Amino acid sequence: MTSLSKVVGDSIRGKILAGQLRPGERLVEDRLSAELGVSRVPVREALLALSMQGLVNIEPRRGASVAEVTPETVAELVEVRALLEGLNARLAARHHEPNIVAQLRDTLRRGNEAAESSPPEALARLNSEFHERLAVASRNVVLSEVMRSLRDRTSLAFALNSRTRAREDWKEHAGILAAVIDGDEELAALLATRHVHNAAAAFAGANA
Repeated sequence: MTSLSKVVGDSIRGKILAGQLRPGERLVEDRLSAELGVSRVPVREALLALSMQGLVNIEPRRGASVAEVTPETVAELVEVRALLEGLNARLAARHHEPNIVAQLRDTLRRGNEAAESSPPEALARLNSEFHERLAVASRNVVLSEVMRSLRDRTSLAFALNSRTRAREDWKEHAGILAAVIDGDEELAALLATRHVHNAAAAFAGANA
């Protein structure tokens, strides 16, 4: 059974990654417990778990806030994530799971539609869905677990990218998926690695 603190944590995590809770914004336990209809205990537990994932900062006497994103931190995260995204795509192309490929096609279709008119929150959810399904396609549980934390922390920064970048994101997703479908491990790895660097470059340009 899923614990209440995990349900609360997933809700807060979703708001952070969708940009509804911005970097540096205070996370007041009383307010969150009222919004989510729970006591302060699961909220406190959820915030502690999110702090261990790097999405929340907790300071004595100041409480919790959404983690700040600095260019230096993003650069370090991107170095690691780009390498592992390449490995993830390579394994997905190697295993070529038909059921997961069908799910990825569906996510890609909805993502392309959303990139034209949907709000940032919807785009963030679909982007996360695409990468999580690609992780499942790799059939490597350890890699998937490591990648989830990295994706969350870099997505905290990439959520600030413009709608123009969102369209480019889905074009790049399409290229990665095509390589996975073709079973082209080298191309899938190359495109997935380049995808992370391109998003990082867009973030750097927007914050120059």
